[in-house]
Amino acid sequence: MYYSSGNYEAFAKPEKPEGIEKKHAYIVGSGLAGLAAACFLIRDAQMPGENITVFESLPIAGGSCDGLHDPQKGYIMRGGREMDNHFECMWDLFRSIPSIVNPGETIFSEYYKLNKEDPNYSLCRVTEKQGQDAHTDRQYGLNKNAEKQILKLMLSTDEELADKKIDDVFDEDFYKTNFWIYWQTMFAFEKWHSALEMKLYMQRYIHHIDGLPDLSALRFTRYNQYESMILPMLKYIEDAGGKIAYNTQVTDIQCETSPTRKAARYIAYVQDGVEKHLELTDDDFVFITNGSQGDGSAYGDQTHAPEITIKNGQGPSIELWKKLAAQDDAFGHPDKFFKDIKETSWESWTVDTANKQILSAIEKICHRDPLSGKVVTGGIVTAKDSSWLMSWTINRQGQFVDQPDDHCLIWVYGLNCWDDDGDYVHKPMYKCTGEELCQEWLYHIGIPVDEIDELAKQCNTTPCMMPYVTSFFEPRAYGDRPLVVPVGSVNIAFVGQYAETPRDTVFTTEYSIRTAMEAVYTLCNVDRGVPEVWGSVFDVRELIKAGVKMNDGKMIKEWPLPASQKAAIAAAFKLINNTEISKLLIRLGAAEKKDFAPIVEMPKVKVEVTSRVSELKDSKTAKIGAGVTVASLMAIAALLHKKKS
Repeated sequence: MYYSSGNYEAFAKPEKPEGIEKKHAYIVGSGLAGLAAACFLIRDAQMPGENITVFESLPIAGGSCDGLHDPQKGYIMRGGREMDNHFECMWDLFRSIPSIVNPGETIFSEYYKLNKEDPNYSLCRVTEKQGQDAHTDRQYGLNKNAEKQILKLMLSTDEELADKKIDDVFDEDFYKTNFWIYWQTMFAFEKWHSALEMKLYMQRYIHHIDGLPDLSALRFTRYNQYESMILPMLKYIEDAGGKIAYNTQVTDIQCETSPTRKAARYIAYVQDGVEKHLELTDDDFVFITNGSQGDGSAYGDQTHAPEITIKNGQGPSIELWKKLAAQDDAFGHPDKFFKDIKETSWESWTVDTANKQILSAIEKICHRDPLSGKVVTGGIVTAKDSSWLMSWTINRQGQFVDQPDDHCLIWVYGLNCWDDDGDYVHKPMYKCTGEELCQEWLYHIGIPVDEIDELAKQCNTTPCMMPYVTSFFEPRAYGDRPLVVPVGSVNIAFVGQYAETPRDTVFTTEYSIRTAMEAVYTLCNVDRGVPEVWGSVFDVRELIKAGVKMNDGKMIKEWPLPASQKAAIAAAFKLINNTEISKLLIRLGAAEKKDFAPIVEMPKVKVEVTSRVSELKDSKTAKIGAGVTVASLMAIAALLHKKKS
């Protein structure tokens, strides 16, 4: 497996790997990573579909990419997926998966046209005081110390940040900024999460710094992620002859391991309550989704709070990973990620409403008609003074194909779910029923207090508590996650959010699909490049733009730098006058033309030289060295003139 950039490899169709017809693939988990692995096996490895089996413990596929209409509970969306134009592996795959909604389109072309015609951006990113615009106004509000901390993080090595928390590298100067409000609520980072992962995020998305305050960097599917992505992938796999084995829990995978060779030899599983097993050879590839952010998810309803019944480290996917890790250290350290549910959980809830008063309150905040079928909030709206640190969003309605035209679905989530009482509901989030969660949200969108209780009854709210939803953000070091294909592996690969691949970031659709692509290309020896992670962090243009935007549009001379640094920059600017560098800085808003005044002008040099010679002509020192001095000054002036021209 090798990485590539540009479209030379992107347009190539690889040759069929030798002997692929004799290979079989067993994929553990039908989340996005598992299904992507099946798709790459079919399209690029050209493995016969009938040789591919996907094991899924639930009666439905999709993993965390869900969207469900439960007849008893109502519509359920545990989370959303924010996508980027440089998810290179994702778009590489989705250009080949036909849409099931629009004949003749692919998932990619459908998505591309939608986001071109209806681009995403927010008109109100942050609120306070019960639905009033907090007027963050696309500003970051970073002071000199906060900027210094960000720069230090950006330049730190992965090794320096191993096992460090965000709180180890930032202080209140940073946490009090708009930057942290935007960042924490958009990505669900907490202060105790991995500083290494935060660095990777900052480097990965440096090209979107301009779009972070108003979320214009983001793109969304037309419907929920299950209907827009998972269902088309399932059809593609099944049309090719691939099998999805539902209600099938893989309980153990036994491997032969040594420092130089690792091979899976046995899969134990329970299918519809019956224990079964498979004997494996080197020609039987096993793609393992190790760990799951959705393990142990608990659902409530309008009148019941969700109840987490598992304890730290419990969950079928986690327990399978623990059994693997016990066999070889190269298979990772799952205990690093699942040790404390209070650190890795948050709660979300889906509000279903057709109430005109609520829809009017929404429109007052986001300045768009919630039922227009187009972008509504343009990403999350954060209530900055919420005790639960609550955010909410409304994507294009309807979010489900069967959703009534006059209904609006709102996705809400809160990061502080264990210890803090709400601002209207005086109990912690995890103890609240759907109705009570809806009350708290209505309070923060400005519904009059004396009307909240009655309006909450008119909505249907379905909560979901996810104990491990941000477990992959836990502090870690290299080796805690297994490599996608461990060194010496013959037929074992790991896919999904807990596998190790360089430079990319977890909690993204791209990460799941990238690990799947790397796994298939490595084990099957597919001779085509895997697109490298987009390299905007190495693009000087993006770095300059990010510097300007993070300083709230100020030019370099206005940045909060010490006087000595400003003087050095001013001197450097004069040396690059009328160069491509100065033109670039001006074009990107980092400087203006007058910042590059010439370092020397020949007429002034001649006047200065004549004046100095006249002053010193009677001096003994001058008489001795006048000729040398004049000659030296004129030579320097000539050199500078030559450099300038």
